[in-house]
Amino acid sequence: MPFEATTNCACEYKPSPNFGERKNGRKVDMLLLHYTGMDDDAQALDWLCNPESAVSAHYFLHRDGSILQLVDENERAWHAGSSHWKGEEDINSCSIGIEIANAGHEDFAEKQLDVLHMLCMDIIARHGIPNYRVLGHSDVSPGRKVDPGPKFPWKQLAAAGVGHWADPDPMGVGRFFQLGDEGQPIQALQSMLAIYGYNVPITGVFDAQTETVVRAFQLHFRPERVDGVADATTISTLYKLNASLPKL
Repeated sequence: MPFEATTNCACEYKPSPNFGERKNGRKVDMLLLHYTGMDDDAQALDWLCNPESAVSAHYFLHRDGSILQLVDENERAWHAGSSHWKGEEDINSCSIGIEIANAGHEDFAEKQLDVLHMLCMDIIARHGIPNYRVLGHSDVSPGRKVDPGPKFPWKQLAAAGVGHWADPDPMGVGRFFQLGDEGQPIQALQSMLAIYGYNVPITGVFDAQTETVVRAFQLHFRPERVDGVADATTISTLYKLNASLPKL
């Protein structure tokens, strides 16, 4: 069914059949960014509009910077899949999803990023989305997804008003924690990750799930080295991000 324009940005419409109602009257308070993981824009777009795929997004951003709206913002697009953030598992019902045409191994073109910035700012303003709830698919689905990937310029966008950021301290020698470590420092690390929103049990054991979540955190906030080791820089960056969250 045709739908009216939602965004104030120039776009065309290619409705996807893959959507439903937002559940329990959930309002939008999150913006989730993805990459398509494909070399060809048309192939990725066809997949998002194929009823057999059971996936979609609200917007599709071509490599040349042109925008397509696939699902009305009032509807629940199927872009997050199995996901979790701050205790919430139905991320599709609370989010707007943008699929960015990018294979994952390529740089994002400046023109594409300029348009993405405008689209994100428009969505954020209309829905009142806080900067710390502009996230990547990898944040809400650690290990299962890695998009929008290590080449995505989170710092650049955050400086322009899209997303949350804290400059990491220089990497160097310092205490670190890794798979198999146990104790109160691990419990503190897990607590800080959970406070920010990541799905990690607070057990005091640096297990495989904790390592996966640390990798997801690094992918977004410390992409210079994504190894799942909670080194001093990773921990200090997490601390600074949590310290800048609003006090409830």
